[in-house]
Amino acid sequence: MSAHKTDKLKSTLEAIPPGFMVDSSWLDRHEISRFLARKYVDRGWLERVTRGVFSRPTAGTGKNETLDWKTCLLSIQHLMNYQVHIGGMTALALQGYSHYLPLGGNAPVWVYGDDIPNWLARLPLNAPLETRHTSLFLDPTIGLTKNESDTTVLPWDWQLKMSSPERAVLEVMDKLPEHESFHNLDMVFESLTTLRPRTLSALLHSCSKIKVTRLFFVFADRHNHPWRKRLDPQDFNLGSGDRALVKGGRIHQRYRIMVPEEFTRMETSDGT
Repeated sequence: MSAHKTDKLKSTLEAIPPGFMVDSSWLDRHEISRFLARKYVDRGWLERVTRGVFSRPTAGTGKNETLDWKTCLLSIQHLMNYQVHIGGMTALALQGYSHYLPLGGNAPVWVYGDDIPNWLARLPLNAPLETRHTSLFLDPTIGLTKNESDTTVLPWDWQLKMSSPERAVLEVMDKLPEHESFHNLDMVFESLTTLRPRTLSALLHSCSKIKVTRLFFVFADRHNHPWRKRLDPQDFNLGSGDRALVKGGRIHQRYRIMVPEEFTRMETSDGT
């Protein structure tokens, strides 16, 4: 192997932390052809994860049957630079707001993005993924943060990009009742005592769905956290007319959306 190719291999491998992965598009940008990629796999310098996806082997370990979903998403965000983030109930759980709703086992990971790579669905991950678009907000970048609470030692101080609690709770509401339950969200909402009114206001103004804005105030009035007094529903687009959401439910008197009956019984002074 020529000195140039040796240097190219060295710089490529140094850019990939052991155990992390890249795809063919990333290799192309680093001038690593498919032919060279096959050579690297044959020599054990890269491992083929699935068609078009490779990982850098971890010394002293064999090839894993399943891959860690966090490692995969960190690779996608920080190495391959896909505009993807963790959202919804997963983001709330990772930030400590749903410790009674287990994250792991069969709990799905909510992944948001408009350029999610097709090969993601083929990876043998240790948790199922549910992929979604970012169309809920007119500004798709609003309300994103990093998981600074994660104490895992990661390369180069990488952190998972995810929805802030304010954005994540609206993402969950967008999936009621088909993909999440009112009961689970109600339990989570009870702990959301420190949400930031300014961030909530920006998100609600950017929210493209009347249903979500109305549901937010249904839950906000029900729990009446201190930040609720800083938000005036009349400042936001609540639309007009009734919205049918739950079969067999009741129309909320103020926000005119059909919800489970229990959510119409506990309206506070802010919601009457």
